[in-house]
Amino acid sequence: MEVEDLGLNGALLVKPDIFGDDRGYFLETYRRETYQRMGVEIDEVQMNRSRSNHGVLRAIHFQLDPGQPKLVSCAYGEIFNVAVDLRLNSPTFGMYAGVALTEKNGHQLFLPVGFGNGFVVISDSAVYTYIVGSLYTAETEAEIAYNDPDIDIDWPIFEPIISERDKNAPFLTDFDWGNCTWQK
Repeated sequence: MEVEDLGLNGALLVKPDIFGDDRGYFLETYRRETYQRMGVEIDEVQMNRSRSNHGVLRAIHFQLDPGQPKLVSCAYGEIFNVAVDLRLNSPTFGMYAGVALTEKNGHQLFLPVGFGNGFVVISDSAVYTYIVGSLYTAETEAEIAYNDPDIDIDWPIFEPIISERDKNAPFLTDFDWGNCTWQK
C-alpha cells in the first residue's frame, strides 16, 4: 500500500495493493492498524454506499460539529473526487486536490475533519463508498458551492446534473461557521 500526501495539510490518497489475475482481483479496503500506521486516522462508526449516474455532481459536502473524517472510494465505475480544505486557520484553506477514483485503480481518498468532499461521475454510473468517523446527522450537514470562484475547481464535465440544494449552496466566503468547534 502506498499513501500520497496531496499537499493539503492532511488529505491523503491511499493506493491499496491489488492482487489480480485473469479470474479477477482482491484488495483490502480497510484495516485499522495498517491505515493508522500510514497516517489515516479514523475511528470508523458508519459505512455508507451511494450510486449515481453519469454527470451527477455532488457539491462540497461536510459535517459541522463534531466534524466527520472520511475514507472514500469508488467500488464501481469512475469518479473525479475533490477534497477542499475548509479549516480557516490552515495554510491550505480554500485549496483543493482532485483525483480519479475508479474500481480499477482501487484508490481511496482520506479527508480529515475540516475537509469538504465533492465528486462527479465520469462513467455511465458509479458506486461510491464512505467509511466515516462520526455518525451522519442531517442537522449538521453543510455544503459549499461546487462552482465557487475562489476555490476554482476544474471539474471534468461541462453539463453536470446537480441537485437544487447543491445549486443553492453558498460560496466559501459567504458561509456562516457559527459555533463550529473544529474552526476554533
